[in-house]
Amino acid sequence: MPTEETSSTTNSHTYRMSGKELYRRLLTYVKPYRKIFIVGIIAMILLAATEPMLPALLKSLLDGSFVEKDPQSIRLMPVLLILLFIFRGLVGFVSNVSIQWIATRIVMDIRSDMFERIVSLPNRYYDSNATGNIISKLTYNVNQVTNACTNSLVILIKDSFTILGLLAWMFYLDWKLSLVFFIILPVAGILVKIVSNRLRRLSRSLQETIGDLTHVIEESINGNKVIKIFGGQDYEKKRFYQTNNRVRRFTLKFFTTSAFNTPLMELIVAIALAFIIYIASLSSVQGTLTVGGFISFFTAMALLFSPTKRLTRVNEQIQTAIAAAESIFNLIDETPEPDMGNTHIERSSGHIQFRHVNYRYENTEHPALQDINLDIKTGETVALVGQSGSGKTTLVNMIPRFYLPESGEILLDDININDIVLADLRDNLALVSQEVILFDDTIANNIAYGTMQEKFSESDIIEAATAAHAMEFIESMPAGLQTQVGENGVRLSGGQRQRLAIARAILKDAPVLILDEATSALDTQSEKHVQEALEYLKRGRTTIIIAHRLSTIKNADRIIVLDKGKVAEVGTHENLVAKGGIYNKLQKLQSF
Repeated sequence: MPTEETSSTTNSHTYRMSGKELYRRLLTYVKPYRKIFIVGIIAMILLAATEPMLPALLKSLLDGSFVEKDPQSIRLMPVLLILLFIFRGLVGFVSNVSIQWIATRIVMDIRSDMFERIVSLPNRYYDSNATGNIISKLTYNVNQVTNACTNSLVILIKDSFTILGLLAWMFYLDWKLSLVFFIILPVAGILVKIVSNRLRRLSRSLQETIGDLTHVIEESINGNKVIKIFGGQDYEKKRFYQTNNRVRRFTLKFFTTSAFNTPLMELIVAIALAFIIYIASLSSVQGTLTVGGFISFFTAMALLFSPTKRLTRVNEQIQTAIAAAESIFNLIDETPEPDMGNTHIERSSGHIQFRHVNYRYENTEHPALQDINLDIKTGETVALVGQSGSGKTTLVNMIPRFYLPESGEILLDDININDIVLADLRDNLALVSQEVILFDDTIANNIAYGTMQEKFSESDIIEAATAAHAMEFIESMPAGLQTQVGENGVRLSGGQRQRLAIARAILKDAPVLILDEATSALDTQSEKHVQEALEYLKRGRTTIIIAHRLSTIKNADRIIVLDKGKVAEVGTHENLVAKGGIYNKLQKLQSF
């Protein structure tokens, strides 16, 4: 069993877990299926118990049938031999099927725990972790872990009992000869310790590199149009080759270490076997061992070879699994989105206040927001403008608590949003982002997404889609609302995707509406229709609009100009143009 300590880090604290602790934690996933597991273990022990029966039968067969010419032995031994292998087949089948059943359940359970944590992690986790690495943990690393929970456990239990049974039979035949096996145990233990440390280090590096490879593949697939139009094929091939070659090198180092370990252990065992055979031969010559006893002892030694060999190799699986378990439990132990709120709210009035809000992204020198003070009244339409990087998107991302202020507070209806139950807060918000997210599902399920599927009927969905001027293209599709949109809506145009996202916000009917470049992908005619729908939607609602095209926000109640994370100007379109400041300069730039 592994003993080396390993480091496991979460975003809230650092702690150290030994290999044994990691392995024990892995085995907790077996606990819900302990009844089937016990059946499998009993079957394994029974299978292991049959191993010494074969050399025992050989002794009786040779001494009773060939030496003593006993008629009863001649008739009984072949029958017992057939019954033995029938029994071995049955218990072997039960053992293998039960363990594999548990293995598939463990894979599912670990992935479910990981995915449950993934969907609850704060945005900052995704800002600092590549998607490919996360996917690699969920796919490749989990399979490595289940080998330790099932396959290696089978080997440890079955082969350990097999070796004990065979050694017990050998002790029964000649205890002095059997003691030779115990001479090799300290040597084997030292070797296992040295190899374990290296295997775990190499396995950890291999798993990280496979995550990098997944990341490169994902970027190449998602960015295939950019790669083609800018001639990036050779660059991406080179990047893939370099990462793929690192995977190859770590894989080769891992298996080289494993390959060196196995023959060395076999050599140690072979030396011990050779010495035992020599002593046993002398004992046979001296008459202290019968012919049947000698063959039985030799057969038991031969049968010891395979389980011993498997036990030397199981360390490789265990070390691989422990390295994988570190990354898996690091993910599972990540602190989820904080939900410290205990105040329940129904439908908000939509009154939002920012009081001295500051925020800085990790590993950045300049703050994204500096001392933001805003009072957005109920039903007011406020537009946020400014150059790229001025803090517009960061500011609106504070409202649904995608990011938490470093200092200051944000109030909804005079309640600090940190004190509001997170689900209640987000129930009162609707968001249409400049990066439209659609799922590989039907149009209907993309509009009535999440909890809305249970709340709204098909007629409600049609009404929302009509308001967003989406029914114009939906009705022309073969399956209508049941049309599959493809991965991220690949089968739709940019304007169609945008209108579905707007229909989703319309259907939610939240009192606070956030529009982050909501009309950026629309043509002139579509934009006109959507603007009309949005004007209807904004009635009685607090609306916050981020827009680079200033023509879309001329009618906003107030326009807030952000510059380098600060509020630089506030006023109506006419007031800000007349002021001749930052907004006026942006207006002139867009007039050309």
